[in-house]
Amino acid sequence: MIPMTLPEIAEVVGGTVHDDAGGTVGGPAFIDSRVAEQDGLFVALAGERVDGHEYAATAVGAGAAAVLASRPVGVPAVVVDDVMAALAALARHVVAALPDLTVIGLTGSQGKTSTKDLLAQVLSRAGRTVATFGSFNNELGMPLTALRADASTRYLVLEMGARGIGHIRELCEVAPPHVGLVLNVGKAHVGEFGSQEAIAQAKGELVEAVVPGGTSVLNADDPLVSAMASRTREAVLTFGEAATSDVRIEGLATDEMTRASFDLVTADDRARVSLRGLGEHQAGNAAAAAAVALAVGLRLRDVARWLSEADNVSRWRMEVHERADGVTVLNDAYNANPDSMRAALKSLAEIGRGRPGARTVAVLGEMRELGASATEEHDTVGRLAVRLDIQQLVVVGEPARPIHLGACLEGSWGGESVYVDDNDAALAWLREHLSAGDVVLLKASRAAALEQVAEALLTETPEMGEAGR
Repeated sequence: MIPMTLPEIAEVVGGTVHDDAGGTVGGPAFIDSRVAEQDGLFVALAGERVDGHEYAATAVGAGAAAVLASRPVGVPAVVVDDVMAALAALARHVVAALPDLTVIGLTGSQGKTSTKDLLAQVLSRAGRTVATFGSFNNELGMPLTALRADASTRYLVLEMGARGIGHIRELCEVAPPHVGLVLNVGKAHVGEFGSQEAIAQAKGELVEAVVPGGTSVLNADDPLVSAMASRTREAVLTFGEAATSDVRIEGLATDEMTRASFDLVTADDRARVSLRGLGEHQAGNAAAAAAVALAVGLRLRDVARWLSEADNVSRWRMEVHERADGVTVLNDAYNANPDSMRAALKSLAEIGRGRPGARTVAVLGEMRELGASATEEHDTVGRLAVRLDIQQLVVVGEPARPIHLGACLEGSWGGESVYVDDNDAALAWLREHLSAGDVVLLKASRAAALEQVAEALLTETPEMGEAGR
């Protein structure tokens, strides 16, 4: 954050100063008093269970310079009527005060965080980069990320999520993007939006918000995304496997762990990329990141090299862990939707094919926010698992039961698909039945917390069941 006194902050956000000790806020804004930022601004939010105002003194005592609050808190503070609105106003002011800053917004139904992580690692090679932490991509997380930018920041990468029409437009008003990237329009959140067309309408708000002279980066392989070109008068750069793509994927192949290698091809250059992350679908994420990097002036050969050196930095996204007994755990439990579930199952099947004698085990939970299509989509996942010859399916929780039923109807028999009530039951089943060499995938929507099962599998001493003895 750029250094600001409390009176300066108050003028920007329309607040009043209380208990000012004459200090300056020079560190980032934050909301957790347990991890106070030195000279930062503690944002006191009043939630249903926790009121941040009660921790204001703790935050200042731990190093914060001041508090943004809705009432006086006995320590240096700027008091406003609406803390969230004030936070957005402050972020908007800071971004506007950094003329050398390039703002990149990205959205999509799936792959946002993986693409953001790749892009941030590439851009950081060219200049100081601030990027969204994890999936902190809403009306709270985005301003907090923007307020981490300062005079030394060259690139600000902002992941943008939406729960309805107008949400992305509001986020873009806080940080108008110089580059807007739309990855895809899938079925995630169709329960909230009602249709994929409505999702496309919401995601396309990012394209409409790109500043004059900026660039929209669009997926040429997704018709709902490529059609967004009509929603801007600014430059458009496309990526994908389609022959018309400005940044094209060619020669795509995967190794035994499904790590993708391919050429990135433009009108005048070509460069080879070999990714470290798992899954063929990561090639599209990398091409998207490359297109953004080219849009801000980087060279293709540098971008390809930096993509090849990028790591998986966000947790619970196709993390690979090897147990001492030879069991491989693929922890992809952060979130799930029909498209990402298909990609994960295909990766599991391919890994299994590269390990003769190994058994593939998919532990799957609920996919949320699918609305009226929830039963059908879960059923389809179960059928796909059978078609991919996943050798063992463990379905967790009543909302996910249609996965089990779909697998059974598709032709699973003899216990190849089992249903369990909860995570404890899933863990108990795995403890009893896992064998040396098994490859286990865990995936579900965030609320299912399947990462707890994955972590238990990795932290407990393996005790082989009858199948493993």
